[in-house]
Amino acid sequence: MRQLTRIAGFRRSEIRRLSTAVLRDLDDEGHWFYSPEWWGDGGAEGHTVFRSISEHGNGIVSVTAYPSSRPAKEEWPVVEGWLQERYAKIHPELNNHDEFFRILGYQWRVLRFNDDTRQSTVKIMAAYREADPESLYVMQQPHCLAVPYLKSMVSCGLTTLSSSGFDICKTVDGNATMNVLCIGHGGGSLPLFLASKFKGATIDIVEIDPVVISASIEAMGFPSSAAVEQLEQASTSQPSDSDKFLWGKLHNQLQLYRSDAENFIIHSSKMYDLIFIDAYDGDDIFPRKLWDSDGPFLQSLQSRLHPVHGTVVVNLHADSDGGILPMGKYVTQVCRAYKEKLGFAFIISVPWLCNLTLVASNGVGMGRVHQGISLSRDLALSALLSKSNMVESLLDLPFSCLQYIKRDFELVV
Repeated sequence: MRQLTRIAGFRRSEIRRLSTAVLRDLDDEGHWFYSPEWWGDGGAEGHTVFRSISEHGNGIVSVTAYPSSRPAKEEWPVVEGWLQERYAKIHPELNNHDEFFRILGYQWRVLRFNDDTRQSTVKIMAAYREADPESLYVMQQPHCLAVPYLKSMVSCGLTTLSSSGFDICKTVDGNATMNVLCIGHGGGSLPLFLASKFKGATIDIVEIDPVVISASIEAMGFPSSAAVEQLEQASTSQPSDSDKFLWGKLHNQLQLYRSDAENFIIHSSKMYDLIFIDAYDGDDIFPRKLWDSDGPFLQSLQSRLHPVHGTVVVNLHADSDGGILPMGKYVTQVCRAYKEKLGFAFIISVPWLCNLTLVASNGVGMGRVHQGISLSRDLALSALLSKSNMVESLLDLPFSCLQYIKRDFELVV
C-alpha cells in the first residue's frame, strides 16, 4: 500500500505550491473560468513532474503541475472521510478507527509534446495516510473535464447515441453494457469520466506511445492496473492495493492497450457502441491514415460499429487563416471521409478553442434515412436537443450539453 513520496514528482516539501484560495462559486471545477490556472498564463509558476523522449513521433513528452484553487480547503475533510471509509473496506482486518487520511492538495497536470503543444489537462488529488507520513496517493479526479472540446465530444456523442435508439439509462446503473473505444489516451480524463458515470460501460483505450501511457500513470493519476500489453488480452494481474483503494471496481471497466490505432481496429473483433478519436502527434497533426477514405482504418472502423446505433466522435482542429494549425486544411476532407463511410455526419464548433467536434453515425436513428425521411439540419438538431436534458440530468453533469450541441451546428454534405 505504501508509495514513495517522489512518485509522480510530488514531494511533501512542495505543499506550498498548492493553492487553496477560492476564486468563485462554480459547480464545474473544469469551467473555462479556471483555465488561467492550468493554461499556464494565470501567473502561477508551474513545475515539471514528468519528462521523457518519445520514439513514436511525439518528441519530448512532459507533464507540468500548476496549483488548483478548487476544491476549497474547507471541503477537504469530506474527502478525507471518504478516503478513510474506502481504506476500511479493503482492509477489514485492520483497526481502521485510527487510520486517518490528510489531503496535501489539488493540482492541474498538463501533458505537453515538445514543451509547446498542450495535449491533455487533468486535475489530481494528493493525499497521505497519517500512520505512514511517507505514503502518497495521487488520484485523477474523474468528474472534472477541464478542456471544452472534451465536454463537446461527450455532449454530442451521448446525445447522438441516445437519438439513435440506444438506452443509456440502463448502462448508468449497470443493468446494460455499453462498449466504448477511445483512440488516443493523453492523460486519460475521457475514459475515466465515462467509467465513473456508467457502471455498465467497458472502455478500451488505444495509445501507440508507451511514454504517454507512463506519463498518465506516473504523473496524472491514471490507474496503473488498466494497462494491458496485447490486443484483446484482458488484464490478469491483480490491481495494486492503491488502485483498489482509490478506484474500487471502476478500474475493472478500463483496458488501456499499447497499440497502433489502425492495427487495433483491423484485428479487433469487438463491436462498439461509441468510439472517440482524439489522436494528434508531436507536430499537432491528425494522422492521414485515420481519415483516408481508401485506407484500411476507416474500412475496418465501419465494421466495428454497432449497425443500429454505432457513433463515432472525432476531435478536429478548426481551419486557420494563418496556417498555425497544420490540421486545418484537411478538415473538409476528414468530415466527408467519415460521412462517406458511415452515412450521416455533423460538425459543431467548440467554445473558447479552435476545435471542431465531428460526429458520424452508423445508426438508423441518426443515419441516412429515418422512417423513410431524409434528415434535414433542423430535424437532426431537434432530435439531439430532445435528448440533451435527459443526458445532462441522468449523468448529473456540471455543464450544459445544450451549449455544445447547438453551437454552429451543420450537417456534413
